[in-house]
Amino acid sequence: MKTNKRVSWFVLAAVIIAMTVALPPQWPAETRAAKSGSNIPVAEQWAVQVDKVDKVDASEVNLAPSFQIAIYESLLDEMSKTKRFKQVLRDGDRNAGDVSDLLILKTTVEKYTPGSETRRAVTTVSGATKLTVHSQLCKRDGRVILERTVSGNVRFMGSNLRATHNLARNVAKTIKQSSLPAASPSAPATSGQL
Repeated sequence: MKTNKRVSWFVLAAVIIAMTVALPPQWPAETRAAKSGSNIPVAEQWAVQVDKVDKVDASEVNLAPSFQIAIYESLLDEMSKTKRFKQVLRDGDRNAGDVSDLLILKTTVEKYTPGSETRRAVTTVSGATKLTVHSQLCKRDGRVILERTVSGNVRFMGSNLRATHNLARNVAKTIKQSSLPAASPSAPATSGQL
């Protein structure tokens, strides 16, 4: 019985030590700074509208409409997750005209290599689904403020549409890590008609 108590105390001590090493304590000042939002990026003043996904050339890129829609929906989701923008709007949203500082995300599929879920499940060296897109963040007047070529793929287990999620996540990560200019304090973009 004494050995069980000693072992349990030893296990408890090991767990406490492991937790203190793995999870460093947060000091009150760090917690307040995180909650107050002092590290909010400048781009959070912007709103972003995600345009529909285009293809470079229909004969060159044989991409199914389901993939285009999946990329678009994944981009909307991933852009919201970045927390860099005050609003994420869909293409054609009527509220976009009332947003003063709006960026437009344009995405064009440049390359698409269809894969095979079966081949990926059997071997790990073939069957990858690959997507490469050209992404641009533009102002309303068409000036490009960020331009990148981004790839996404699924190499191992998972459906072919998983490549669209990975692509959207990579586009959002690229935008999140990039520095964007400060939004200008201007009036809404409405025409001001009486």
